Amino acid sequence: MSEHSELPPLPRLQAQVTACRMCPRLVEHREAIAAKKRRMYLDWDYWGKPLPSFGDPEARVLVMGLAPAAHGGNRTGRMFTGDRSGDWVFGTLHRFGFASSPDSQRRDDGMELRGAYITAALRCAPPANKPLKEELSNCQPFLLSELEMLERVEVVVALGKIGFDAYLGTLAPRGIEPPRPRPKFGHTAEYVMEDGTVLIGSYHPSQQNTQTGRLTQAMFDAVFQRAREIVSCHPTSPRHCRRVDGV
Repeated sequence: MSEHSELPPLPRLQAQVTACRMCPRLVEHREAIAAKKRRMYLDWDYWGKPLPSFGDPEARVLVMGLAPAAHGGNRTGRMFTGDRSGDWVFGTLHRFGFASSPDSQRRDDGMELRGAYITAALRCAPPANKPLKEELSNCQPFLLSELEMLERVEVVVALGKIGFDAYLGTLAPRGIEPPRPRPKFGHTAEYVMEDGTVLIGSYHPSQQNTQTGRLTQAMFDAVFQRAREIVSCHPTSPRHCRRVDGV
């Protein structure tokens, strides 16, 4: 019997995630970063393992990230926690009622998600923030399992093209007919899947985007305002709230 067999399904899956060593390149990178550390974090005990997803099991909004940051999630052990991207994510989630606090610096800081859940296409920090195709493929079973367990999700906000494509890649394995033509990633691009789930694209809140003005706070807020509008619709007639770019 597995040491995690007595856990509920979602925590059991997260325990399996954190024990994964399937991708040698990622294992070597995440552990080297955790051992060397960044000077400003020398007093930290880096997580240095794959990151579990987290949030409200009854979430209606799923946030799809790319991968943990080397000195963010790979240090703190929680996605988008302890880095500049996380400041944007949690600040915006809080403004729209999805997070209990606008700030999260540690995985045990008490911040909770409400009606939202955060996951990622890749669970380990990749070198140069560039995952390989086979690494994304190795991580996909974790995402597929999560989507089966998160039964109330109505909106998926994909932060960046990799997250957008990773979600689209889960459709066929779950028996959902992918849209034709294939949805194109774009900021605020919105598509309704065959099962009724709405996929919204957003530029990733990386410093490369936020410091250059490619992504502004107003632009990022607009994505989550739209997500809030969709899940706030009357459950018997939600489609009147949906702006559809393609099917």
